[in-house]
Amino acid sequence: MTDITFRDARDDDVSAVLELWRQADAPPTVTDSEVAVRAVIERDDDALLLAVAGTTVIGTLIATWDGWRGNMYRLAVHPDYRRRGVATRLVSEGEDRLRARGCRRITALVLEDETHAVEFWSRVGYTTRPGMARYKRNL
Repeated sequence: MTDITFRDARDDDVSAVLELWRQADAPPTVTDSEVAVRAVIERDDDALLLAVAGTTVIGTLIATWDGWRGNMYRLAVHPDYRRRGVATRLVSEGEDRLRARGCRRITALVLEDETHAVEFWSRVGYTTRPGMARYKRNL
């Protein structure tokens, strides 16, 4: 992975991030917009972590901490770069950043019907919590 670097997202990366999510077949959400991605960057300038090959964004992870629990969202890797350790490295970088802020527990949001994602998160040491459900509401 010598040609792949990891860095914080910048304002000029927003379009590339949205395009990567489309190319990676990340299930779309109501927050997949330039406004929402810019808000993440503006609110917490190191929350959106990128994997970059040359000048191309090939991976993303949003790793945030609300003072109580760390949360990871939008782990995505371009199909041409999968199975090279990019996702594992993004998660490791995200964990390091959260740990440095004082975080002791991280929740990763994973769609159950995305079996490859469930297998990945299990492989990197994350477990489900029986009896707990996630409730959401789009505003």
